[in-house]
Amino acid sequence: MIINKFLVLNYIGIWLDKEKAHLVILKNGNESMFTINSEVEFFNPKGGSRSKSRWGPQDVVQDSKYTEREKHQLKSYFDEISKALKKENAQALALFGPGNTYAQFSKWLEEHQRDMAEKVQKAEKADSMTQNQFRALVRDTFGMSPDRSV
Repeated sequence: MIINKFLVLNYIGIWLDKEKAHLVILKNGNESMFTINSEVEFFNPKGGSRSKSRWGPQDVVQDSKYTEREKHQLKSYFDEISKALKKENAQALALFGPGNTYAQFSKWLEEHQRDMAEKVQKAEKADSMTQNQFRALVRDTFGMSPDRSV
């Protein structure tokens, strides 16, 4: 008896950056997509000043408080994505993204959700793309592209 892997497993592809995560779920022969928006703020610290004297002290902006705040916001963002993966009963994952957020999420999974990290089959850089392009990428990643031969 041949079992079609498409009907047995729940495959999930995630394209994420710091603004949002798009999830494509291939489950029981169906395909669905939803988005999780993050609350990570874009920080562009301004300030700092020169002294009026030639070799005087400089006023420095404390970047550590901005990076610490971003770290906490990313943690809650990753928690939210992880909850969605558990809810969907993910059995195989593929992570994509334009920057390094997908790699940060992969590392976060290894540290906090070891069982979920073992399900990651692919993690690679991918530029911004349309929804249809992303759906096709996920299908190709899991070997479920529709047969286009005539």
